[in-house]
Amino acid sequence: MKYCSTLIKLIFLFFSIGIIAQETPKQATLSEKNPDKFQQMYDLLATPNMYRTASGAPGPEYYQQQADYKMDVELDDKNTKLYGQETITYTNNAKESLDYLWVQLDQNQQSRKSLTPLVESNKTDPAMGVQGFSRKYLEADFDGGFNIEFVKDALGKPMQYSINQTMMRIELPKVLKHGEKISFSIKWWYNINNYTLDGGRSGYEHFDTDGNNLYVIAQFYPRMAVYNDVEGWQNMQFWGSGEFALPFGNFEVNITVPADHILEATGNLLNRAEVFTPAQLARYAQAEKSFDNPVIVVTQAEAEAAEKGFSDKKKTWKFKADNVRDFGISTSRKFIYDAMAVKTGSTTSMAISLYPKEGNPLWEQYSTRIIAHTLKSYSSYTFDYPYPKAISINARDQGMEYPMICWNYGRPDAQGKYNDQTKYGMLGVICHEVGHNFFPMIINSDERQWTWMDEGLNSFMEFLAEKSFDPNFPLRRGPAKNIVPYMSGDQKGLEPIMTNSESIRQFGNNAYGKPATALNILRETVMGHELFDYAFKTYANRWKFKHPTPEDFFRTMEDASAVDLDWFWRGWFYTTDANDIGIKEVKKYYVSNEPSKEVTEFMKKQRRRDTNPGPMVYMIEEGSEDYKPELNKPFKITDYTALNDYVTSHFNAEERAKLNEPKYFYQVTFNKPGALVMPIIVELTYEDGTTEIQKFPAQIWRMNDKEVNRTFASQKAIVKIQLDPKLETADIDVTNNTWPKEEVKSKFD
Repeated sequence: MKYCSTLIKLIFLFFSIGIIAQETPKQATLSEKNPDKFQQMYDLLATPNMYRTASGAPGPEYYQQQADYKMDVELDDKNTKLYGQETITYTNNAKESLDYLWVQLDQNQQSRKSLTPLVESNKTDPAMGVQGFSRKYLEADFDGGFNIEFVKDALGKPMQYSINQTMMRIELPKVLKHGEKISFSIKWWYNINNYTLDGGRSGYEHFDTDGNNLYVIAQFYPRMAVYNDVEGWQNMQFWGSGEFALPFGNFEVNITVPADHILEATGNLLNRAEVFTPAQLARYAQAEKSFDNPVIVVTQAEAEAAEKGFSDKKKTWKFKADNVRDFGISTSRKFIYDAMAVKTGSTTSMAISLYPKEGNPLWEQYSTRIIAHTLKSYSSYTFDYPYPKAISINARDQGMEYPMICWNYGRPDAQGKYNDQTKYGMLGVICHEVGHNFFPMIINSDERQWTWMDEGLNSFMEFLAEKSFDPNFPLRRGPAKNIVPYMSGDQKGLEPIMTNSESIRQFGNNAYGKPATALNILRETVMGHELFDYAFKTYANRWKFKHPTPEDFFRTMEDASAVDLDWFWRGWFYTTDANDIGIKEVKKYYVSNEPSKEVTEFMKKQRRRDTNPGPMVYMIEEGSEDYKPELNKPFKITDYTALNDYVTSHFNAEERAKLNEPKYFYQVTFNKPGALVMPIIVELTYEDGTTEIQKFPAQIWRMNDKEVNRTFASQKAIVKIQLDPKLETADIDVTNNTWPKEEVKSKFD
């Protein structure tokens, strides 16, 4: 290789001097006008400390609080109310003492006193359905929100508390010091919302055909807020978009529902023999040994019989969950139930689906299988799935996640028929919501602050899982070309990924699509699979069952890969810049024994400085005034006396046989109308129809943010040059990506 390098250096010695001489003044001007896109991110990232290190790992003083719950909950199905009482044991692991505690009351967003509807812009609809008009202007708002009956200490004495919208501050009788615990009880009830009418991430769906309700119950209990080293108390109000920040803890939950309901929830079911029939118990035992196909535990016939009964009796389901950040419940007499075992590494879990008959045949065929595939795919990139189960609930118009359980849309029509859109939509949402077990249920980021840290990372992992599940899967978020319409949009409607959840206007594009695309580009184009996968797995294992920040992710990805990514985070996450790289011009050069006039003048100046460069090789641009038709021939070393003499005297016959002998020389000028710096990917097409891909790192733009040159020395004549041929850099305008210039139907094609 060193011989080839020496020859190329000789050929282009003077040619390169000429380019540098031409570009230096332009670069000096650009350095004054443009910020440094490769500036290190000391100005943007939090200062490392003993809690969170400069490597992106938890520091020696890292801590997190713990909140343990013992809870009794009862569903009033006839009146759609939920009653509950809980005892919370809170452990202060912070070095500082706490004067009070903050508890989240997210159900208060459904209260008639909620401020959420008042912060949204509201125009008059020119036309509305009669039901919508009635609900908006004629009917009273849904009467939701927590009704707190008491807050008491461990001795049963009332504790002082104050409610501010969706947050409750509990006053402590004395400060809670480092290492101390406090136990207190809260009793509450609330009206459950019909989420299909009143909105919400949970609630119930009513079936007019049989009079039953299907419940997906979450945010149903007062939940401890996070206290940490980054913000102290994360007590930002729940406005609806920013989701949740929660500490880990252990849960013991008893749930009383009508006796004819089938129920699932976070954690291990402790009394299965009391709530399942003997036949259902036998089927579940079979499912625990079935790793290839789901087993129907509660049959459609059993579900259809139950949905006609409306039992007045009650049944209590008992669950225990360790080291989870939240708890979710789903119950209905309409549920069919199937399950199968899933092995990820050294752990075995259950994949479980619950769905009404309205979900069949789609759900019976696909739901549990995509759960199992998701757990395997995500585990391969992070860690073995640690929880005992993952549950998918079929609920109309829903897509929401909690530890071990999630609710998902997707049903066939009344005749049981469905198209690919319905099928893949259902598969995609199940994959996504089950995947949330990893991000943020285990890798527990602050959703109230940074939606992208769970939705963006999870959408990227969903993209990988869907690709491996079905090669024909219609991938939505992840492929670079899919984000182009968003990134090329009006800048007035965009904000950086690093924007608080409540201030994002295009939620799906900003918090889901763009970060998923960014990670895909990192893996495919910038870092490569091996470096990316190692770093990503390092991040996942460093921060599983902990609370990472964006800085922890950024730093770990660099720390574990030795790839400087500050330019990437700065551009993709902190700006709304878009990528647009084009081919400005292509010049063809020929080797000559005689210098051009420009070279002659330059050499005269150099000689006045007593510089003797020795024998030279000269390059003449095709079409220039020094160009002669006889130059138009493939380059051969033996045609040029000085170069041939050098090669003969410096290399023996064996070494000369290994030298490159390019025949054609092309100087390509790449310009960058877009503000984002990205790698340059070039596909060269030769006269014989063969192609070659060459990639140049993003750092090629470090000295000149507007345009750069590259010379291609090739064995064959180049007939076409194309940038980003596989559309992997989210280039927003491909009309300037080819030479010779081609007509392009659409810049998104």
